Amino acid sequence: MTQRLAVAPAPPSTARTAAPRTTTPSTAPQAAAPHTPALGTAGLVTVLLGAFLPMLDFFIVNVALPTIDQDLAAGPAVLELVAAGYGIAFAVLLVLGGRLGDTFGRRRLFVAGATAFAVTSLACGLAPDAWSLVAARAAQGASAALLIPQVLGTITAATDGARRGRALSVYGAVGGISVVIGQVLGGMLVAADLFGTGWRSVFLLNVPFALLAVLLAVRYVPESRATRAAAVDVPGTVLLTASLLSLLVPLMEGRAAGWPLWSWVLLALFPVIATAFALVERRAERRGATPLVPPSLLRIPEMRRGLGIALPYFAGFGGFMFVIAVALQQGLRLGVVAAGWALVPMAVGYFTASLSGPRLIGRWGSRVLSAGAVVQALGLITIALTVLADADHFSPLRMAPGVALAGIGQGLIGTPLFRVVLAKVPAARAGVGSGVLATGQQSSLALGVATLGTLYLSLSPSLGMGRALALCLGVQLLGSFTVLYLTTRLPRSIG
Repeated sequence: MTQRLAVAPAPPSTARTAAPRTTTPSTAPQAAAPHTPALGTAGLVTVLLGAFLPMLDFFIVNVALPTIDQDLAAGPAVLELVAAGYGIAFAVLLVLGGRLGDTFGRRRLFVAGATAFAVTSLACGLAPDAWSLVAARAAQGASAALLIPQVLGTITAATDGARRGRALSVYGAVGGISVVIGQVLGGMLVAADLFGTGWRSVFLLNVPFALLAVLLAVRYVPESRATRAAAVDVPGTVLLTASLLSLLVPLMEGRAAGWPLWSWVLLALFPVIATAFALVERRAERRGATPLVPPSLLRIPEMRRGLGIALPYFAGFGGFMFVIAVALQQGLRLGVVAAGWALVPMAVGYFTASLSGPRLIGRWGSRVLSAGAVVQALGLITIALTVLADADHFSPLRMAPGVALAGIGQGLIGTPLFRVVLAKVPAARAGVGSGVLATGQQSSLALGVATLGTLYLSLSPSLGMGRALALCLGVQLLGSFTVLYLTTRLPRSIG
């Protein structure tokens, strides 16, 4: 499910994928892959720029949808595809993108992905009609799936020890900050109507920065790849794509289409296809082949437990950003620029927590995530009590304390989460580990938007903005408690 007239859900968004050759994962900390030069500061800035653009673009377009509708006479269903086409292509191709990077070289695929992202962004900005824009957006999502996995894969393969921890912390911060920046920047660009480009500027802005990332990558990003090239797991790729499509398409498009029969059929097929995927991957690994997602990788405790935290965390994050955006625009009748600025306290809180993350993790370890879950819960409770106390006078100023607390809590969870999941993944498996995390992230964001967003939009006409918002925050609060419990299962020290 996607939104139409509201400022977009968030999707920080982040990604990685790829392949191993061995069937038994090492549980010891791994250094960079052999012959991989260290990733310097300039290289780290370059790959983070490459990560920032696709995460930003995941949702910046949503603020431009009303203007796109007016300019191209798109209609509600096509507008949903403009937003959903990017997210679906992005999510379903992430693991394959990481595998390709591990096989052919991560810098090479980063350069190819960034170039493709510039070209497809230009195609979006120049689209003559709505269906051309839909096609260009899907191609843009595929380009993002090629680009993003190389970022985490390069960081994991070309750094180690404390430097890897700091790099992953900064990556987590970039993902969270891109959410709010996108909402503010998107509204400002559309309102400014630069050179008469209107909504097209939200796409055209990507072109020079993506090309800059290409030039910097050639000079500053070291090449890395898996020690042994692995053939593409065609059955696994097909089944993973089919399972994600059967989940994401109805969730992102079902409500706009009125929940027709096909949406329920696809949702019913999801567990069947997902089970078939798991069985095929397990059988491939037992044969000594290289599956797309090796089951042995999921037996690494940090990977398994970290992914368990990622599901409720990212689902809650995506759902929160969507519901707050809709409530501000449709409930309080704020414009897109004002609604974006209302979330600045969250950005400040998230960024502050992210900057403090490495030092706090070094001293307190996994307890930082537990503290983040508690602070996030306090923020959600504060917002809910504020809106219930006086929904008629609910405003960005009154919600600021709760939003800031929620941002701090989310930063304390999201920043070290990437370190938790990837801490014990061998450098040769950087692609597949990062891809699994990124796919889980994007799928969870979509799940949160679909579930909490549908709940709010269904209840707000009868309950009103205040009670519907408070109820959705209560549901997300359950997710915070789930995260709190799961963090107690992590080892104290985070690699």
